[in-house]
Amino acid sequence: MGRKVLVLAETRDGVLRNVSFEALSAAQKIAEGGEIAAAVFGQGISGVASQLAQYGANQVYLVEDENLKQYTPDAFTQATVQILAKVEPDVILLGHTAIGKDLAPRVAAKLGLGLISDATELALDGGEIIFTRPIYSGKAFQKKKIIDGKVFATIRPNNIALVEADPSRQAEEIAFPVEIKDLRTIVKEVARKAVGGVDLSEAKIVISGGRGVKSKEGFAPLQELADLLGGAVGASRGACDAEYCDYSLQIGQTGKVVTPDLYIACGISGAIQHLAGMSSSKVIVAINKDPEAPIFSVADYGIVGDLFEVVPMLTEELKHILKS
Repeated sequence: MGRKVLVLAETRDGVLRNVSFEALSAAQKIAEGGEIAAAVFGQGISGVASQLAQYGANQVYLVEDENLKQYTPDAFTQATVQILAKVEPDVILLGHTAIGKDLAPRVAAKLGLGLISDATELALDGGEIIFTRPIYSGKAFQKKKIIDGKVFATIRPNNIALVEADPSRQAEEIAFPVEIKDLRTIVKEVARKAVGGVDLSEAKIVISGGRGVKSKEGFAPLQELADLLGGAVGASRGACDAEYCDYSLQIGQTGKVVTPDLYIACGISGAIQHLAGMSSSKVIVAINKDPEAPIFSVADYGIVGDLFEVVPMLTEELKHILKS
C-alpha cells in the first residue's frame, strides 16, 4: 500500500535549503512505494519544483501568498494546517532548522499530533518508522516511534544521506492558494548581517575558533582555511562572549548544532556545552596548545600546538595538495 509522505521544503532567498533534499531522501526510504509530495511556501517560488522532483517529489504544492514572503509563526502555521488538510499525508517531514524548530511544535500542538524532533536517522522495523535522535547533549541516543496518528518529525541537517538526483524526473506542480488572516506579526523589513559564504548549519566543512584565537583578527587564518576548503567559520561561546566574532557563528548547546563531514576546532578547550553542538561531526580535528584539553577526548585527530603556527602551515600545505 505504501505511505503518503509530505515534505515541507524550506527556502532561503528563493533557494532551497539542502535539508529539504535530505528530507525527500528520507521520504523515499520510508514511503515504501507510496506517494511523496513537497510543499513550498513563499512568493515567486515556481522555479524550485524541478529540483524537488529530482529528489523524489511526485507532486509539488506551490503555496504562494504575500504573507508568506518572510517567515512569521502565524502565517506559516495557518498555511501548514491548510496544506495538511488538503494532502492528508501519513508522514510529515521538515528540517530541524530555526524555522522548523519554531513551526513544527506549533502545528503539532494545534492539530494534536505527536512530534519527534531533531532526528538524525530513520529506519523501518516491521513496517514501523523508527527515528533516532540525540539526548543529553549528544552523549546518548534514543529510538522513538509515533504510536498513534500521523508521523511528524524534524530532520537534523547533514545527517540523512542524499539519494542521487535524477534530472529526468518531473513532478506535478499544483498551485495551492491559502487564506491567511488575523496575523499578530507582520515582517516589514529584514536587516541581515553582512555574512557571506557557506551557510554554517549546512556546511560540509567547519573551521571553528575559541578563546585561543585571542582577537577578532585571530579569526583571519581560520577564514582563509575555510575559504580554501569551501567551508564555513564557526565559534565557541567563549569567543563570542569575548566579542571576537558575532553570536551568529556560535556553535553549542545555546548556539547552532552542526554535523559537518569535517570539523576543525582551533583554540577551543571543549566545554560540554560546545561539544553538544558538534560532537556528531563525521571527522573532528582539534588544534590546541593544552594537551589535556577536553576537546581531544572527542577528536579523531589532535594537534598539540599554537593555532597561529599550525593553521597557516595547514593552509599552505592544502594549497599545494589542491593545486596538484
